[in-house]
Amino acid sequence: MSLDFVGILYNEGMELPKEEEYYDRAILEIDKEKIAPQVYSLLKRQGNLNLTPVSFQQKLKQKYEKGLYQNLIIKSQFDCILERLDEQAIDVIPLKGVFMAEKYFGHTGARPTGDIDILIRHRDIEKTIEIVKSLGFILELEVIPDHFHCSFGKVLPYSEIPLTVEIHWNLVKENTSDFTIEDIWKDTKPIGDFKHVKEMAPLHTFYMVCLHGWRHNLDSAKYFIDILQILHFYHNHINYDELIKLAENHQTKKRIIRTLSIVYKQFSYLDSFKILSYKRAMPFWRYKQGKGLKLYLDFLDYQLLSYDKFSHVWMEFTQWVSSNKTKSNG
Repeated sequence: MSLDFVGILYNEGMELPKEEEYYDRAILEIDKEKIAPQVYSLLKRQGNLNLTPVSFQQKLKQKYEKGLYQNLIIKSQFDCILERLDEQAIDVIPLKGVFMAEKYFGHTGARPTGDIDILIRHRDIEKTIEIVKSLGFILELEVIPDHFHCSFGKVLPYSEIPLTVEIHWNLVKENTSDFTIEDIWKDTKPIGDFKHVKEMAPLHTFYMVCLHGWRHNLDSAKYFIDILQILHFYHNHINYDELIKLAENHQTKKRIIRTLSIVYKQFSYLDSFKILSYKRAMPFWRYKQGKGLKLYLDFLDYQLLSYDKFSHVWMEFTQWVSSNKTKSNG
């Protein structure tokens, strides 16, 4: 996965390439990673879109408009859920999705999404499920054992794939950390005219996208972009010492350091943008080209060396073995 063009977009000290052949290669990578709306929005907001070839602009715009249409449909459903939860005095935090697109990327279509993610308090799970079902999300999806969310789907007109709403009550697996979700809730503040629809503090927002990127082993450019976008948006409000202290208390320190080490290694300009003292030397294979053994070694590093306690390593390992046995027997 090449992230060269993403790095150019975020590094103010770099000029856009002028060779048309570069953009022919870049659009293939952008399509593969499904990040055209983010790239289009960044270029447009920076006033640099017209500095790229016309064919490149047109292809980006087509993908952007498709993503915008989908996001607008999702937004209408999302707004209904938030309004109902607010009316019922249920505290809720929008996670990622349309909320992130609008607040941090600047427009509804600037970051594509395919579902709705919300965080509620554990005590409100049943009430929230009732509200979600009353709004037509009646397809109950399979629950992942020991996970921290449940999912419900709704069939929409003109769509073969149901829209899913994920109801979270935590941000990480409870049995592989000492995560205290109340640390997140206590620093939230209401959004707009809502009383119970809230947003996280800047540091916690960054913490959340780092944990989300880690959970997916940064296997897509979109996770890198989320982290970069929040870091640029809130860089004066993000204190790495506070972040690491929080992660240490939650027993997620290795996850955060691993994630940021990979991001900083990939985007070297960050060293001058915001100094990160907490870095882990990543294994040599992480940055080798190709797949096969590299992917296997990287997965083992991610799966077994990302936990602060051996008990958490063992719990994750046994769950992974158990889930694979279930799949093979199924």
